[in-house]
Parts: sequence; C-alpha cells; structure tokens
Amino acid sequence: MPLASQPGSIYLLAAVSFLISLGAVRSIEVRWGSQLLDVPNERSSHKQPTPRGGGLGFVVAFAIASAVFALVDRAAAPIFWHLWTVLLPLSVVGILDDRGNVPAGARYLVQLSAAGLAVYWFGAFPQPWLSAWGSIGTAIAWVLTAIGFTALVNFYNFMDGLDGLVAGSTALQLGFLATATEEPLWGLLVASLLGFLVRNWSPAKIFMGDVGSTVLGACVAIALLNVSEPAPAWTLLAVTLPLVGDAVYTLARRLLRGENIFQAHRTHLYQRLQQSGWSHASVAATYLALTATAALAIAALGSTGGWLCLGGEAIALSIGEGYLRSRQQVPA
Repeated sequence: MPLASQPGSIYLLAAVSFLISLGAVRSIEVRWGSQLLDVPNERSSHKQPTPRGGGLGFVVAFAIASAVFALVDRAAAPIFWHLWTVLLPLSVVGILDDRGNVPAGARYLVQLSAAGLAVYWFGAFPQPWLSAWGSIGTAIAWVLTAIGFTALVNFYNFMDGLDGLVAGSTALQLGFLATATEEPLWGLLVASLLGFLVRNWSPAKIFMGDVGSTVLGACVAIALLNVSEPAPAWTLLAVTLPLVGDAVYTLARRLLRGENIFQAHRTHLYQRLQQSGWSHASVAATYLALTATAALAIAALGSTGGWLCLGGEAIALSIGEGYLRSRQQVPA
C-alpha cells in the first residue's frame, strides 16, 4: 500500500491522530493521574510523583485513526484487524499493570500469546538458513520469532525510564519504517506519539507506562515482520539498535556480573548517563540523534548501512562505558 495512494487521507488522519492523542493524554493526566501516580523510589530517574499510563492516550488515538483509515481504504482492513488482535491484549494488560502490579508470569503469558498471533498473521521473521530443515526449520523460525517479539516488547519497556526517550526514538523508527515498507498506518502512530511527546518531553508531565511501551515494542516488531525478504528485513532491524543495543548490552553486563536479571535495577547505559549528571533531555536527544543517524545510513547505503549501524552501536556503547568509568559514577 504505497504512501502516495491516499496522501490527503493520510495527512488529515495524521493531524486528527495527533490532536486526539494530545487531548486524551491530557485527559488521563487530569482525570486519572492520581490513580496512576508513579511515586519516585530508589530506582527512579524522576524526583516528583508523576502520572503514568499516558500511553493509553496515543494507543486510543492510533486505534481511532487506523480504524478510520481502514474504512477509507478497504485494502488496509486486513492489516488493521490483524494488528489490533495483537495490540489489544497487550494494551489491556499494560493499563492493568499501570494501575496495579500484574504478576510477571501473567504479563509474559499475554505477551507470548500476542507474539503467537503476530507470527500467525504476519509470518516468521526471515531466517533463510533454517529453510533446508523443512517443516522443522519453519517451526523453529516461528518459535524464534515469537521469542524475539516478546524480547522487543520487554526491551522497549526496560528502556522507558527517561522523559521523551522511548517515545521520541520510536517515533523516528516508525517514521522511517513507514517510508521503507510503504505502510502508512505507522505514520498515524507517529502522529499520535508526537501528541504524547508534547506532555512527555522533559520535564515530563506524564509517563507512557507499560500500556505504551509494550505496544510500541510490538508495533516495531510487526513493522519488521511485514518485510518478507531476508536482506531488507535484517537491514531495517538495525534502526532499533540505539534502544535495543542498550538493553542487550545491559542484560549481558548483568549476566557477566552474576546479577539477577529479573530484579529491577538502574544500570542501563541511559540511566547511568543521567546519574552521571546528564539531563533527561540531553540523554534523550543523544538517543534520538543515534536513531536518526541509523535511519539515514540505512536509507543511503542499504545493507552496508545496516552493518555500519551495528559497528557504530558497538562504538557508541564502548564510548559511553568508557566515559562512565572515567567519571567513576558506577562501578566497572
């Protein structure tokens, strides 16, 4: 579905999506903020009690805009229904978790079920090296894709700890993926994210919460599943590296240190940068710049750009770790 097929409808719906998101997020902040209050603790990066659950605002805006678009362009109807069978359970368990703790096992069961639906509707992520194994290889590809799907969902949740970081970075990622995959629905989500960012940029008046971060991780995963050819799919995956690279690096670092990886912590690179004296806005702007650079490299150089992104992420992580060790803010 080319972006140019319905330009007027897309631009109008994008504006509507932005406005609905802006209004819905503000309404959540005013009416239900006291019930969704995130009170700072020893792991928090913020100092003032701040409402969470604002992600519901941009999720609702995206749902309305995408439904209208599916009515305007019948060709969009299948992906709309498939998409929301995956996102709806994640949204429900996310807002329930924002109101009160949902057991981790129950959350992951919902995530795994959503991953199964995503793989059923959109197929497995391309893994051509498994094709020689026939049906067994296909089954392995499905399982690995489902695990990867839940990993992205949780990585985006882990990275949602500073004002504007995940919302801004994901808006750039999805804007790039909307153009690269010629799927205008992601443009509508970008518009709703921008509406949320008005209230989430530093100093944040509201946080997206699990309802927002898990849905965003799922949407990025689905956008990538819509790419059937291996080379483009793996290349486009590189645009997620500024966020995913931090999450994977931190996970590996904690494993090597013998820490309990299921225990809450404040040792992500973005958190440690903020602890070292960087402002929320400075950290978020750095990750946005890295994401924009990755998108430009892929757009200009294709698969070569993807490999450069991988090397660049390794260099960025090394520089960040070296800087933090020199500051001696966190033990090496």
